[in-house]
Amino acid sequence: MKNLKKIELHLHLEGAAPPGFIRGLAAEKGADLTGVFDARGHYAYRDFDDFLRVYEAATSVIATPEDYARLLGEVLQNCAEEGAIYVEFFVSPEFCGGGDLSAWRDYLAAMEATAKSMAAQGIDSRAIVTPIRHFGPDRARKSAICAAETGSSDGAGWVTGLGLAGDEAVGKPQDFAWCFDCAREAGLGLTCHAGEWGGPQSVRDALSLGITRVGHGVRAIEDAELVRELAHRGTVLEVCPGSNVALGLYPDWPSHPIARLADAGVRVTVSTDDPPFFHTTLGREYDRLADAFGWAEAEFAALNRNAAEAAFCDKTTRERLLAAFA
Repeated sequence: MKNLKKIELHLHLEGAAPPGFIRGLAAEKGADLTGVFDARGHYAYRDFDDFLRVYEAATSVIATPEDYARLLGEVLQNCAEEGAIYVEFFVSPEFCGGGDLSAWRDYLAAMEATAKSMAAQGIDSRAIVTPIRHFGPDRARKSAICAAETGSSDGAGWVTGLGLAGDEAVGKPQDFAWCFDCAREAGLGLTCHAGEWGGPQSVRDALSLGITRVGHGVRAIEDAELVRELAHRGTVLEVCPGSNVALGLYPDWPSHPIARLADAGVRVTVSTDDPPFFHTTLGREYDRLADAFGWAEAEFAALNRNAAEAAFCDKTTRERLLAAFA
């Protein structure tokens, strides 16, 4: 499936860091990452809580604007090798300058230079500024201001959206309404993580923010009325099947609800979330979906048209992406 062109809408930049990149960066900085990798050099964790520990330890060495620029280049190159022609990243000012607007601009300038260079090589990208839910609404406002001040309302710049990530067990999406109102007034696209560890109600809570996309959203399948509402609204789900299976949300690929959601008329897309942590790639996701549900090029083209139509990008880019899946 590597040869198929693909669009990815749900990829955490730090979470896409290859283990080798992190080990190299740690060696440069003299950082001790004992307990982060297994004997084969892969990220090693036991359960979801341990995954969070390993994730935070591994990504702690990505600290400077130059680190982020290098990381973005490597990740985009890996995406291109999997057939991706367009990728949207979750990036948080919390980790790029502590929510300070001036510092965020420095990080952003470094990443934008890399993104421009990679776009010239055929792999386009955009960034979704992402407040961290478990850090609380007050800190989230700083990230929202960073998004509004540096975002592109026409989708032609690199920052084009606002999302919400972090622990779904902490608070409710409505606690962050100010952030979403701020981003909406700035003309940015809106998405929100929900319906992964939170049940169907978390999806309903996210929809109240006026979003057009839901990060994950798969547990909507537990509520038939909600599934009908998602289909009626045309809300797009950024589904990450390999992530859901790896973390135990579903026992195996055939049990995953992506096909049932699509059959019910919900607009689904496919992404990798934090791929090296889950031992997956975008091509591997397609292979597993083909094995589990018999999907072929027609189904994958439909997924990618959903993604192109929902992407937080400018009209010219959208038309180019749609043409690739005509």
